[in-house]
Amino acid sequence: MNHRRLGRTGLKVSEICLGTMTFAGQCDEATSHAILDRATEGGVTFLDTANSYPIPPDTATAGRTEQVIGHWLERRGGRDRFVVATKCRLKVGEGPNDQGLSRRHVLAACEASLRRLRTDYIDLYQAHMPDPDTPIDETLRAFDDLVRSGKVRYIGCSNYSGWQLALALGISERLGLARYDCVQPRYNVLYREIENELLPLCRDQGIGVIVYNPLAGGLLSGKYRPDEPPRAGTRFTLGVSGELYRERYWQSAQFEAVETLSGFCKERGLSLATLSVAWVLSRPDVTSAIVGASRPEQLTETLAAVDLKLDEETPRRLRRPLVEPAPAAARTMIGNQNG
Repeated sequence: MNHRRLGRTGLKVSEICLGTMTFAGQCDEATSHAILDRATEGGVTFLDTANSYPIPPDTATAGRTEQVIGHWLERRGGRDRFVVATKCRLKVGEGPNDQGLSRRHVLAACEASLRRLRTDYIDLYQAHMPDPDTPIDETLRAFDDLVRSGKVRYIGCSNYSGWQLALALGISERLGLARYDCVQPRYNVLYREIENELLPLCRDQGIGVIVYNPLAGGLLSGKYRPDEPPRAGTRFTLGVSGELYRERYWQSAQFEAVETLSGFCKERGLSLATLSVAWVLSRPDVTSAIVGASRPEQLTETLAAVDLKLDEETPRRLRRPLVEPAPAAARTMIGNQNG
């Protein structure tokens, strides 16, 4: 497992990041800990979570994923070996201030995450998505205070467009505040919208790029068929998250692209999942790819991506997007969804 520098910072993160939104939801604590053990055996030192996990998001279960990780970190020890990232923004309670990126919620959410994770600092604290109800400078000042207090080491954002990230960077520069040093966008061989503006901005400004959905919610595992409904309990059936995934990927054009890629992999004796993650990692602006699992054995193919060297033909065949951009509804974000 290689480690890469996070943007312009001196922080090094493993090129595979373990996404944890299945913990305490699709899998129990024992299975979650087994997944964490398998990932670390494979060299993963970068863990990503959120205070709204597990999925589907529900105020009754929000925070349980962080609790599972906290128990594991406490049992395992060696907290300093890991880069732990979490997020705030989504609804985690029934009160009007139990969501968003206001100063009140950001500070309260950070304290709650620290307690659940059983740690006294968060390596990377991220805005889960933009908040149109809060001025960006209010959010950035709250993040800056957390950095200055030592409770947070670095800050980042997720699901920001190029212009939103550029605006935040400009405000941080003007006010002398800690800036977003990484962004978490959705990116895979089927969905490549960030190549237009976001990636060039990150390249120019030295922003780390931690991508989620490298397997298109599991569609790039090759286990789904267009003539069969998604199996119960899978990513495509979990409440509002399942609706989002079907809007994003359950389309004929996506399945046709997967069939083409499957044939390409079969010719070369490759796993579709391994190739899909390896392709994401081969992109010059990508720092790390977030992969998730509901069983430890599911990590075998994704972790193998770090050792797969793509031949010259693969980038040529995948130079252009295989499908047209998803409908606007499919771009509605409810939070990062790993895999």
